[in-house]
Amino acid sequence: MKILKKIAVLALIVLVILQFFGPEKNEGDIADLQPFLTETNPSASVQATLKVACFDCHSSNTEYPWYSNIEPISYWMNDHVKHGKEELNFSEWSTYSWKRKDHKLEEVIEEIEKGHMPIDSYLWTHSDAELTETQIEEIRDWVKTSRAVMALKKDAPQ
Repeated sequence: MKILKKIAVLALIVLVILQFFGPEKNEGDIADLQPFLTETNPSASVQATLKVACFDCHSSNTEYPWYSNIEPISYWMNDHVKHGKEELNFSEWSTYSWKRKDHKLEEVIEEIEKGHMPIDSYLWTHSDAELTETQIEEIRDWVKTSRAVMALKKDAPQ
């Protein structure tokens, strides 16, 4: 029993020390989203949905909940955000080639329709990010329109 008590005390000490260290926060400039919003021109409704359901993990500006300051939760959250940005970072939209932009928009629909996005662990604490059928349909229509407009611009003479 003494060994178990020592392990518990040691674990508590480690957890307390961890509170003084944490990963770098993803707190870039929200203005970095402007090229994406300008080029794809989402409706106010779609833009609101993207803000609630996508931008925290897929942009350079995450709105962190209070519990993100608790270690080791912050490391877990940081890993999710890092992975999300590796897959798609709307803040870096202007650096993507036309082909990559088109593919990423196609993937947005695929991931949403398959129920892969937003991820379950995000929905546990962000119930407002759960997409309704209407929101999915709005996003689908917006993506189709955006891809068509981008294709026309790509093929237009300069």
